[in-house]
Amino acid sequence: MPMRKLGEIFAELLAERGIYKIGSLSKRIPRRNSRNKLQEIATAVFEGYGAICRLKKPAYIAWDLEGNLVHWTEYAFVHNNIVDQFEPILTPEDLRKTLPDYPYFIIDLMHWERHSHKEKVKVALQCAQSYGVMRNYLWGERLVITWVNEEFKALANFPLDKITTYGGSTAEFLKEKDINEVVLLDPRAEKELSREDLGAEAFIIGGIVDTGGEKKGTTAKIGESLQSAGIKVKRRKITLRGDIIGVPDRINMILEIMLKILVEGKPSERAILEVQAPLQARWRLRKELPKRKIRFMINGKKFLVVEMELFNEYSEWLNIRWEDFVQVLRELDFVALERKRIHHLKRISVPRVINGKVYYVILLRKAAMLCYNC
Repeated sequence: MPMRKLGEIFAELLAERGIYKIGSLSKRIPRRNSRNKLQEIATAVFEGYGAICRLKKPAYIAWDLEGNLVHWTEYAFVHNNIVDQFEPILTPEDLRKTLPDYPYFIIDLMHWERHSHKEKVKVALQCAQSYGVMRNYLWGERLVITWVNEEFKALANFPLDKITTYGGSTAEFLKEKDINEVVLLDPRAEKELSREDLGAEAFIIGGIVDTGGEKKGTTAKIGESLQSAGIKVKRRKITLRGDIIGVPDRINMILEIMLKILVEGKPSERAILEVQAPLQARWRLRKELPKRKIRFMINGKKFLVVEMELFNEYSEWLNIRWEDFVQVLRELDFVALERKRIHHLKRISVPRVINGKVYYVILLRKAAMLCYNC
């Protein structure tokens, strides 16, 4: 059963108190462009910025417990600076004491010093973005950053007091929480993440960027350090149809994929598709298209051809746009033709083995026009 978002738990508590519409006396909470008003209000209450109070006069703008815009309510989020003027109905303490014991999501900064200053800035930025991701699903305290030092604190442009920071090792943190088994997300792991792994009490993401060069394989060393401390580690990789190419590798994106799987109950392929950037999709497309190429030789000139309809097929599980498809065709020097045209060319051709590869050979007085930009 998927975990519940903070906003869903919050809505349940409101309903228990007979509250089915909620407003806000704050201009900033929730944001106008927020997709989940209730989640934002719940997060503000959890983080101690205010409470839900009974109003002296009804508020016109409100949202129901499904997040739909409605009107007129006697209850609203009230910021701390004026909360003492109203009757509190649901306080931060009320919310916190009802929260279930969900797993920790740990960003391990064990290899912080292996990064250049520019890379450290990237790590800090991705940690900040991870905080934003966590607030959209659960709550900040479930995000843990270990091996935190003063340099990281100086670079971290987000409220560290709203998450769980730990100056010691991940192993020390886990022992304090009495956690003896974890899942380490490692792109070089032998086994893929499975549904049986989703019951872990902690998921660890290596706080590493630009994993080539001397940082290659460093995630595995995080696992080795945990095992040496007596922690059982399941090294798992997130794959897209059996391959890690095309799976986002930024810390915040890995976290979001995990939360979509665990909180929203989405299959991993759908979760990856919703997070994947076109750049990452193009990486995978560059690997997939050569598997589907057809070799033609027309009047002595060689052409590598793929079906134009492959765009629709790949866009079902890769976040590609038509311009991405065309860009990869150009990079690979491939031609895209409609399937029916390829069938016609095959009918008028003769298969021949040339240098160990099968070509469909066509001799024409005037060669067929093939468009690289089709």
